[in-house]
Amino acid sequence: MIPDHARANFQTLLRAAESGDLALMECTDAATGEPRYVICAVGRDGGDYMFTPFGHLADGNPYDAYLPPNTGGEIAA
Repeated sequence: MIPDHARANFQTLLRAAESGDLALMECTDAATGEPRYVICAVGRDGGDYMFTPFGHLADGNPYDAYLPPNTGGEIAA
């Protein structure tokens, strides 16, 4: 089950996409120092821009990085 905070963040991401308030930023991974390409929502705080990171694009083939949700069957090898 997807937790409520993840659902809320996804809804925020959808609203930002709908209003054209998304940015792709090159950032540095805090743990590894590697460059990451981060999807951010863009907001304003007075005259300043605020960037809220939501996640980074997968390196290489994203199909190799994730497994599909477990549907109760066995995982194919």
